[in-house]
Amino acid sequence: MVQCQSDLMSLMLQGCDDYWAWNKQEKSHEVKLIGNRHQTAHFHPKWSNGTAAVRGTRCLNYGTHYWEIRVSQRLFGTSMMFGVGTKNACLHVDSFVNLIGEDVQSWGISHKGIAWHDGKGRNFTKPFRENEATTVGMLFDWQKGTLSYFKDGESLGVAFTGLNRVNQELYPIVSSTAAKTEMTLGRRRRLYHSLQDRCRAAIVSKVQEPKKIDALPIPNIMRSFLKETLR
Repeated sequence: MVQCQSDLMSLMLQGCDDYWAWNKQEKSHEVKLIGNRHQTAHFHPKWSNGTAAVRGTRCLNYGTHYWEIRVSQRLFGTSMMFGVGTKNACLHVDSFVNLIGEDVQSWGISHKGIAWHDGKGRNFTKPFRENEATTVGMLFDWQKGTLSYFKDGESLGVAFTGLNRVNQELYPIVSSTAAKTEMTLGRRRRLYHSLQDRCRAAIVSKVQEPKKIDALPIPNIMRSFLKETLR
């Protein structure tokens, strides 16, 4: 856990802000995205008839990423989950299950403290207190192949290893069985890939909207490069 805190501190000091959002094309029909940049996922707006999930737009492969999910006070139900998954990870089932980690396509922990992958669960941490606002942080390190978790700023440790051996693209993913629950993206950080990436991050930190990038007097190929980090 001490190492996880140290790794997170290094990313905070040496990395840059990231601006990805929930993917409006890759979600359950029981998920409504809220806000101009789809920062909040609202699950089961009327009532719950199954398990719904949504993927993030950021591909995690080959980088080091940290992101936080702020959960509303409606933290309850069969399973609210936080993790990563491939494009083949299921995003909806008409039953109440631990959706993230139900097969080999995803890895995640539930609010009951169980870590799931390939349909197998194991105790990872103590259950989260229900009906209480919670912030869940995730630190993905491709070089080490690890996914670590934090709760309200405290390290829970490494939950999964060997993720750098996955031969598919991995994305953030969350799911919920509970009606009228919300998960909002909070702080997002990543390490730089190169000097070029560092320069891009400096520009995007000043112009965080695609429309503002379109207005810059630069070639189209540069506009496209800048916009990549907003996906």
